[in-house]
Amino acid sequence: MDFSLSDEERQIRDWVRTFVQKELVPLEQEVLRRERAHQPGLTTDELTELREKARKSGFWGVQTPPEYGGMGLSAVMTALLEAELGRTFVPFSFGGSADNILFHANDEQKQRYLLPTIEGTRKSCFAITEPGAGSDAKAIRTTARKEGGEWVINGEKTFITGGNEADFVMVFAVTDPEKGANGGVTCFLVDRDMGWRSEYIDTMGEWGPASLIFENVRVPESQVLGEVGQGFALAMQWIGRGRYLLPARAIGSCERLLSMAIDHANTRETFGAPIAERQAIQWMIADSGVEIEALRWLVLHAAWQVDSGLDSRHAQSIAKLYGGQKANEIVDRVLQIHGGMGYTRELPVERWYRELRLLRIYEGTDEIQRRTIARNLLKGHVKVGGTLG
Repeated sequence: MDFSLSDEERQIRDWVRTFVQKELVPLEQEVLRRERAHQPGLTTDELTELREKARKSGFWGVQTPPEYGGMGLSAVMTALLEAELGRTFVPFSFGGSADNILFHANDEQKQRYLLPTIEGTRKSCFAITEPGAGSDAKAIRTTARKEGGEWVINGEKTFITGGNEADFVMVFAVTDPEKGANGGVTCFLVDRDMGWRSEYIDTMGEWGPASLIFENVRVPESQVLGEVGQGFALAMQWIGRGRYLLPARAIGSCERLLSMAIDHANTRETFGAPIAERQAIQWMIADSGVEIEALRWLVLHAAWQVDSGLDSRHAQSIAKLYGGQKANEIVDRVLQIHGGMGYTRELPVERWYRELRLLRIYEGTDEIQRRTIARNLLKGHVKVGGTLG
């Protein structure tokens, strides 16, 4: 086994690391100031400018296929880039991407939705979660009723990422109640000006999800994405597209946090000596270092499976579960090492504390990951010790 990066891969990773250090880290104090004033960390213009700077260096559509103008990077390389972006809390992501299920659009839909989204002139959101259907996606109640050549959509979606900013939504609705998830759910592409509205949801973090309300929203048959009744399969494809990327970004966050803890431990003195000499602090530093390395290899192994064309769902669930658990333990230790200052908003530790807590909930809660892992083992889909085949 060869764990080294190629020269090209190392150059790509190092460019992103430099970009983060030169372009994003200097913005942190202003981002914190704005967020304390309940303002967005980055304005739309600032985010666009940063993305254009990256684009001039070729960083556009990291995983978007080259035929659509993207870089088409591997899953492993994308995970490495996410880890680099995770070193800062500045809310940045590279432009030029689109939801994976939009590539299932027909030619007309690609012109109206996929290509403008890749170019950055349109913004999408994915809407399946409902007030009564979170982890159990099969329990959705939003309906789409056929009337002549139109579908009439009624229902509510909740905790929709990007729902306040999106100008169109990929919404999942029940079109055949008897079949339900087994052939009775359809995905629709619905422009905001077709009649749905969004409402901001305030959270403990700095992100602002939305509730989407559909009241007799009429859409033509041409707005069906894929085939009628096959929406649930699309939804599962979207949900499982890259769970490894969430804990990948957490790697960078934890590395930055641990570095802060080490610096503080070496300079903060109590009773005449740096706290780095206290065994309690040393154990927290050691445990965090071990867990970051373990997470790195869980994430990269899941990404390697994706690149190898293997079924990576089990490995991704393991990485997602472990990443969420350990990232929260690490940030808690780092806050503890900083003492009272860690609890204030003068340092970004408490901000990361709130942000990383979400990792245990969205795109599959800890409980769902455990359910998946246990089911695979109990039913023999995955063999104990069968990681290497």
